[in-house]
Parts: sequence; C-alpha cells; structure tokens
Amino acid sequence: MLPFHSVKDYEAYITQLHEMPLAFDQTVEVLKQGEKDGLMPVRFLLEQIPAQCQGIITEDPFLLPTTKFPSSISAADQKRLTDAIVTATNSEVLPAYKRFAAFVANDYAPHGRTTIGMSSLPDGARRYQNAIHEETKTNMTPAEIHALGLREVARINRLLTDLAHRAGYPDLKSFRIAINTDPRYIPTSADQIVEDFRHYVNQMEPRLPELFLDYPKTKLVVEAIPASQPQMGTHHVDGSTDGCTPGRVVVATSNYAHRRLISDEAQAYHEGIPGHEFQVTIEQHLKGLPAFRSQIRNNAYIEGWAVYAEALGKEIGFFQDPASDYGRLNLELLRAVRLVVDTGIHADGWTRDEAVTYFRESGAADEPTIQAEVDRYIALPAQGLSYKIGQLKILELRSRAQQELGPRFDIREFHDEILSAGSLPMDMLDARIHGWIRSEQAAGEKPRQPQTGG
Repeated sequence: MLPFHSVKDYEAYITQLHEMPLAFDQTVEVLKQGEKDGLMPVRFLLEQIPAQCQGIITEDPFLLPTTKFPSSISAADQKRLTDAIVTATNSEVLPAYKRFAAFVANDYAPHGRTTIGMSSLPDGARRYQNAIHEETKTNMTPAEIHALGLREVARINRLLTDLAHRAGYPDLKSFRIAINTDPRYIPTSADQIVEDFRHYVNQMEPRLPELFLDYPKTKLVVEAIPASQPQMGTHHVDGSTDGCTPGRVVVATSNYAHRRLISDEAQAYHEGIPGHEFQVTIEQHLKGLPAFRSQIRNNAYIEGWAVYAEALGKEIGFFQDPASDYGRLNLELLRAVRLVVDTGIHADGWTRDEAVTYFRESGAADEPTIQAEVDRYIALPAQGLSYKIGQLKILELRSRAQQELGPRFDIREFHDEILSAGSLPMDMLDARIHGWIRSEQAAGEKPRQPQTGG
C-alpha cells in the first residue's frame, strides 16, 4: 500500500518499522484493559493469532522494498536504506511479532470467551445495536434485519429456481449440484483463480462508458493472497492518491480444489471495476473534498456500492447464460445470508455450528468460504450487514429517480451523483439524490431558450 519511489519514501517506511513495536505494545495495553472490563473476544479466534503471527514472521514481507529500487536511487543510498530496513526488521519488527504472539497464546487467549455472540457481553444488546448503526448508518433493529434477510433469501432463491428451470433442471437443488460438480467451475490451480479475476476485470473496463459519464482511468493489479494468510478472503486494497501505486484485488486461493469459479465474475466486479477500485479511485480524484472525508469509510456506502456494481454487468450484456447468472445471484444470496447469520449469532444466541449449518444449507458458498465467513461475523459484529443494506438503499434511490424523472433519467448521471461526493452515510446519500432529482425536474421545466443564428 505504500509508495516506494524516492529516498524519502524509503525513509518514511523505516520510520514506520521503528514504530511497529510501540503499536504492538499499545495494542496489548488496550487488550489488557478490555480483559479488566470483561470485554473479551472469542477464545477459538484468539487461538489462531499466534500461528498468523508466525506466518508473517516466516514470510518476512518487510524486506520486499529492498528487492527492487527505482533507478533514481543511488547505489550508496540503496545500501544504506537496505541496511536500515534489515536492521529494523530483524531487531525490532519480528521480535515484536514474536512477543505479541507469546502474549496472546499464554496470557490472553486462555481468558477468551466461549460464547460467540455480542449478547453475551456486558450490555451486549446495546453494544450490538450500536455496531449495527456504526456499520449500516441505519437504526434498524436486529429483528428487523433478520426478517429482511429471510425475505431476501427467499426472493433470491426464487430467482435461482427460475434459472434452474430455464437450464432444464427440475429444481434448484439439482441445478446447484450440477454446477458444483461441473469440472468447468472447479479450479485446477491457485493461478487459475487469479487469472479468472483478471479476465473479468479486463472484460468490464472497455464497457464503462455505458455506465458512467466521466471517471479517472485506473491501473489495477490482480494478485493472490500470500500463502501465510490462508484464512483471508478476497478483498481490495486502495492504491495511492498520487496514482503511483495501483489498487489491488487480492484473491483468495488457498485450498483451491474446494473452491468454485462460478462467482468469480461478480466478485471481480465487486472488488475491482466498477466496484471498490472504481469508487475509491473516483473519491481520490474529487476536488474540494476535505481531507478527513477522503479517509472516512461508511461501510454501507462502499460495500453497498460494490454489491450494486456486481449486477451492472448484467445490464450491459454479461451473465447471459443460466450458469453465469447463477454465480451472480448466488453471491447476492451470500450477502442476504449474512443478514440472517450475523443477527442470529449476535442477537439470537446461535452457536457456531448453527450458523455454519444454516449457511451450508443455503447453498450460498463453498465450504472454505463458509468457515471463513462465519468466523468473520463472529470477529466483526454487524460488518457483514452493510453489504445488503447499502445495496438495497442504492436500488431504492435508483427506483425513486427513475419513477420521478421518467424519460429524463440517465443511468450514467445517476451513478455519477452516487459517486461524486465521497463515502456518505445513507441518510446523506438519500438527501443528495433527492436534491439531484429536484434539480433535474426543475431543469426539465424551464422553457427552451430560442436559438440565434450566426
């Protein structure tokens, strides 16, 4: 994520390496205070942290900037900077990881809670409601979100069943089995998954003018998640604001033989373009946006946009065969399942086994994804709610604009309005689109000015 274009960039990196032991020490102090307050994370998740630390120690990514210096940096500076990075890494950074791993393993994880939901914490119901507001910027209750999730699961399953019938299958179950066992959708290597994502990113890029009026061109890197972090899911990493460091789509490839390629297309649009990479790049180029606004991430906005962006491919002609559209809808089903499972865990007292069973029976994901997703909801209460709630809000705003503007509605202008003010809370996004609709209506009511000949 950091730029490495000049001596100054490298020296800034060295400063950050020196600060990492302090960051760990401060984290330990916060954890100790949380233990005193009875606010402990879940034990079985804490027990995974030492191995994760060891994976980073083994991989030792901190020396990567020394493997390729810009030609503008002299040989003498390259040696000086390399020596400083190696020294800081070996004497400060890696020992800090080792100390932190030991602290978690010996002093912290043994005191982790065995119940997985926030409802088991002191004042847990209020804490979860606050997490919902933080992540979704709505005041929906867990019960309302749970019911919404069940409705969305039912709606999407009806669409998937229609696809199954169109493909010649008697029901969704048989269609799902056929797709999950079809060798075309079973990766034969980790590299195949990464190449699949690259293909879909490249496929979407030339079609963007059909969906947007004005946007910055983006350079996007697609790469695999490091082998030392097998538990991580596919995600996007922002590029630098100066454009020198490109954004990245980092793809989950561990245990590849148990994964499926069927939803890669929709996921590529979500993480890349026109999803996260597109939205972030536009935000980085906005003029006059206060600096703090460019750093704030309202999850319902950014994740809602990315889920909404998945389906834009269908509007320009992709996802035409039933199997392809199954992949898109099944990924949307996963986002609906999140509403049910997250609230089930944190408000209704579900066990991990109950959450996994519901997820598995939904058919929304392969087994590695199910296991990682459930642990994610346990570790990050309410974060998974933001995707579907944000998407539904954007769809609501689009429907309202289409209804009120009629033939004046232009999907490209609508998208530009959504993206041209940075990451907004849902109520402010609503107000912005309301104002845009009114201005478009007013412009349509003005009489045309007579043209003058020359």
